[in-house]
Amino acid sequence: MGERHDEDLAGAFNDQAAKFEKAPVQSDPAALERLVRAADFPPGSRLLDAGCGPGLVAEAFLKAGFQVVGADLSPVMIERAQARCAPFGDAARFVQASIHSPEIAALGPFDGAYSRYVLHHVLDPRAFLARQIELVRPGGFVVLCDHLCSPDPARARKHQELEVARDRTHTRNLTGGQLVDLFAAAGLTEIRCVEEEFELDFDEWFDRGSPSESKDSVREVLLAGLDARGFRVAPGQKPSIRIECVRAIVRGRRA
Repeated sequence: MGERHDEDLAGAFNDQAAKFEKAPVQSDPAALERLVRAADFPPGSRLLDAGCGPGLVAEAFLKAGFQVVGADLSPVMIERAQARCAPFGDAARFVQASIHSPEIAALGPFDGAYSRYVLHHVLDPRAFLARQIELVRPGGFVVLCDHLCSPDPARARKHQELEVARDRTHTRNLTGGQLVDLFAAAGLTEIRCVEEEFELDFDEWFDRGSPSESKDSVREVLLAGLDARGFRVAPGQKPSIRIECVRAIVRGRRA
C-alpha cells in the first residue's frame, strides 16, 4: 500500500510541478522568511528537506546561509529544485528518494530537518516524523509546517472530503494540538508551535490539484457554506471563492 501511495504521489506532483511552484501559498516570500525565522536552526546547519518539491523552501534556507539536502519522490520536482538552487553550488543537493531510503541515511546525520505541506500526504505521520528524528543528530531540531483542520470532528471530516476531492493523494490534516502531541509522543523536547492565517483562491487551489471529483461538485459544496477552523469560506465572495485557512509551524529538539 505504501509503495503504491508513493507512486501516486510522484505521478501527481510530476503533473502539478509547473503550477505548484508558482502558487501564491507556496511561493510567498514573506511566508518563507517567517518559516526560516521560526525554524531557528543554529547558523550554518546542514538540513534535510523532507519532501522538497521544487526547492522553494530549500532556496529560502540556502539564502539564510544553511546547507540543504532535499529529498522528493517526484523526478520533475527534483529537476526544478536543482535548477532553482544551482547558484548555491555544493551547499545544495537534491535526491529523488524517500526519506526512508538507505540513500538518504547515507547522507546523514543532519543538524536539523524540516518539511512543509508534506504531512497531509503521508500515510503514517508518526513514521514520517520518527524517520526525520532518526536522521538528525542528538540535540538537533525538527521543524514541520502544515495547514490545519478543525477540532470539531464533523467539520474536519467535511474539510477532508473536499481536500481528497481536490487531490486524490491527500490523506489527513491534523489540528495544531495534534501536531504538538505528535512531537511530544516522538520524544521531542522544547516544543514550540506558531500558527498563522492565510487565504486560498478556490480556482487556483483546485486547478493545481489532482482531483478525484469534478471542480463543479467541489464548488457547489463550498458555495453552500463551510465554516470550519482551518478551512472557512470567506463571506461575500461569490462568484469567486476565498478560503480562509490556518497553518502551524511546530519545532522540537531531539534529546
